[in-house]
Amino acid sequence: MGRRILIVVHQERSTPGRVGLKLRQRGFELDIVRPPLGHALPETLEGYAGVVVFGGPMSANDDDTIDGIRREIDWIKVPLEEKVPFLGLCLGAQLLARHLGAEVNFHPKECAEIGYYPVQATKTGQERFGDWPGCVYQWHREGFELPAGARLLATGGNAFPNQAFDYGETAIGLQFHPEVTLAMVHRWTVLAAERFVLPGVRPRHSHFSDRMVHDPAVELWLDRLLDDWLASGNAAQVKVA
Repeated sequence: MGRRILIVVHQERSTPGRVGLKLRQRGFELDIVRPPLGHALPETLEGYAGVVVFGGPMSANDDDTIDGIRREIDWIKVPLEEKVPFLGLCLGAQLLARHLGAEVNFHPKECAEIGYYPVQATKTGQERFGDWPGCVYQWHREGFELPAGARLLATGGNAFPNQAFDYGETAIGLQFHPEVTLAMVHRWTVLAAERFVLPGVRPRHSHFSDRMVHDPAVELWLDRLLDDWLASGNAAQVKVA
């Protein structure tokens, strides 16, 4: 098993945030590609220990207008067929859902989740990852249906009930953003300030006060998720002092 992780991001200045930091701490090299900017995706994942597909401002339904989105949806068959651990975050989870034949749609009342919102693990989710954080950081206007053959791991409120799922032994999709750092919260809430007028969005100040309350549990849970996810592909673990 390789010691590289393929990182798929969707904007020039996008970063893998805390997920990237934790993967480097575990001894992995990050290979970062940006398909909407014309970067190629590998034909095989031989030599890779996993793939993480992050979020972005585009929609999983932009496959008719953004070439990189169509290529990503089709390409997801590579990690699934080769049983390489796949982790999709927000847009990444929605792309996985679309590849598996599920729909991704806006809320009928144009509600959005931006800020911290409660989630609840299903029995399956708790058995796999233990205790989940009570609230997680969200930044999305669309949600995914549960794909056929997938297992629901966590649910949310009435607006976007499907929050996490796994598929097969190696693929996980999360609607939320455990990767966000404090710097990312500052950047997102400034660069996309126009989103705060959408129904259901939390006020900007709450993103920071809620983070102080909820983020320690999110970080502990993220460590468990990453270790479980990497082990699903038999990736050798590197002990961190």
